[in-house]
Formats: sequence, structure tokens, C-alpha cells
Amino acid sequence: MTNREKMYLERGRKLVDVLQGKGFEAQIVEHKEEVPAKVLALIPQDHVVSWGGSVTLDECGVFEAVKKERKVIDRDTAKTPEERTAKLHEALLSDTFLMSANGIGMDGTLANIDGTGNRLAALIYGPKQVIVVAGMNKVRPNGEQAMQRAWDEAAPMNMQRFPQKKCGCSGTGVCVQCNSADSICNQFLLTRRCNPKGRIKVILVAEDLGY
Repeated sequence: MTNREKMYLERGRKLVDVLQGKGFEAQIVEHKEEVPAKVLALIPQDHVVSWGGSVTLDECGVFEAVKKERKVIDRDTAKTPEERTAKLHEALLSDTFLMSANGIGMDGTLANIDGTGNRLAALIYGPKQVIVVAGMNKVRPNGEQAMQRAWDEAAPMNMQRFPQKKCGCSGTGVCVQCNSADSICNQFLLTRRCNPKGRIKVILVAEDLGY
């Protein structure tokens, strides 16, 4: 384990206590390889599972593991734009919704930016439970700085996944708070407490993951 990972682990343990004090269920693991089993352990066998787009979950192998073990709603299997939209709506009533976070404050605040809003809608209300997986590289001292991290770092990196779209950070990697029709920064959400208690479950990973 590197010194950075040791720091992440120590900091993560403190953050787990803060999150639990604010109604979240929370835990920290050392390595991304542990994540699929941890996620599956939180999902009852009869749950229908869906997710928001997440590089973190992909890097951890969560999608592959969940597809093998649970019934899923996967928007990427849609044959038409209309079917994809229908699956996005279905996901809002899934039993378990999986996602990452764009930033997390040491004060126990989750910070997220979304383009369509489906990910944030599910986080707020709908699915019986939401499981958030995040690398400790996304942690900042408080919610405001976590949101700034989401805006300055996560959004421009995410934009590189969509070369067909053009906005202020395309080709520069620098956010200029543009008003482009292609912007993926349309909804902003700070989640400072979990209500009802335990609905949102956070798995922190003592590694650099995702955007």
C-alpha cells in the first residue's frame, strides 16, 4: 500500500464516521477488487437493479458482477432512443440504484452534477436504496469544495467521453461555465443528510477512481 493509499484509508475511516452520523450507511475498502462483492452483499436477491453512468463502477467491475447475479435495467441494451428513454424512466423505480459521486465533503456531503438529471433524480427519490461507490480522490474538506471539484475536475473529464458534443471545456479541459446546448452541467445537487436513514449506502475506496 502506498503512502497515498494509507492516507486515504485513515481519512476514509474518519469520513465513514461522519457519514454514519448523518444517516448514511458507509464503509471503506482498501482495493477496488473488493467492491463488487461489497455491492452484491447490499442487494437482496429479489431486487431489480439499475444505475447511472459511472466510470468508477466500470473500473471496479461492478456492472459485470451485478448483471450476472441480479435482474437489471440496462439502458445500454436499448435499440432505439425512445427505448433508452423508457429504460431511464424505469430505472427511477428500480429497487437498487448504483452510482458514484462527483465529489464528497469531509463534512459528509455528497456533491453531484448531471446533464440529463436521471442520476440525481434516483438519488433523491424513487429506488428503495442507492449505493454510491467513490474513490477517495474525490474527497474534499466540505460540500462546497466537493462541488467545486465536481465542476472544475469531474465535468471537464467527463466531457471528453462525448467527442460529438461541443461546449466550453471541449478541447481545453477548462470549465468556463458555458451556456452550450451540449453542456453536461445542467443540474447540481448537494446531499447533506440521508433521509430516510440508511437508504443511501456509501462505499469508499482507498484508491484513485473515476472522474
